[in-house]
Amino acid sequence: MAPLRTPLQGVWNVVRFNWHFYLAAGGAALVLAGLWQAGPSALRPYAGLLLVLALVPMLVSLLITAYIYDFSGLYQFKWLQAAGPVPAALLTVSAGFDEISAPLAHQYPNANLLAADFYDAARHTEVSIQRARRAYPPYPGTHAVDTRAELPLPAGSIDLAVAFLAAHEIRDAAERAAFFRELTRVLAPTGTVVVTEHLRDLPNFLAYTIGFLHFHSRQAWLATFRAAGLRVAHEVKITPFITAFFLRKHGPAA
Repeated sequence: MAPLRTPLQGVWNVVRFNWHFYLAAGGAALVLAGLWQAGPSALRPYAGLLLVLALVPMLVSLLITAYIYDFSGLYQFKWLQAAGPVPAALLTVSAGFDEISAPLAHQYPNANLLAADFYDAARHTEVSIQRARRAYPPYPGTHAVDTRAELPLPAGSIDLAVAFLAAHEIRDAAERAAFFRELTRVLAPTGTVVVTEHLRDLPNFLAYTIGFLHFHSRQAWLATFRAAGLRVAHEVKITPFITAFFLRKHGPAA
């Protein structure tokens, strides 16, 4: 069983790692509320409309975030059973914020787990990741890796590789394909790569408005997998906002 998460840990992490955004949004909302209540009468209807347009998307986003990360069962990892038998060798992939290694170490206590983190402070400058790293130290024994270099693993040595809400941080399509070719290289012939991500699609647009542009489309992911020599064996919608791709090497289905 995965370690218990604290109540509303998911939505709280989003708020505290992005507090600058919510502080700015709250300040703007206060100004608009003041204009709506006490501003010139000609401006009040517009201030009220702008207040609604500012608050509703933010509140909807927070509610959906709480649903995804705190109430949907995402962190119970039952969806990961589609990967098949218990792996002997397990690789986790993170981008500065590792929420997957400790739970999977509990779920697969007999697996040899290697945690790989491709965070690069010079390239990944988002303040939210920096705050997350201060709040959650890396999993013990984590290897720092480079998405532009070989993984420190022999070919065919990994039974299960899990990239959990991380691989979208590789923004360049060619670099992303090259990194996934490395995952293909280290994957055992019957192994599985699991990529869990938000997609750039309608549900995530409704949830996060322009924030959905930070995600990659399903078509972009499929292009990455093809370029890396991987095929989609299963595709699971964990929620309407989160998709898990279960990938195998090209060849006859297992």
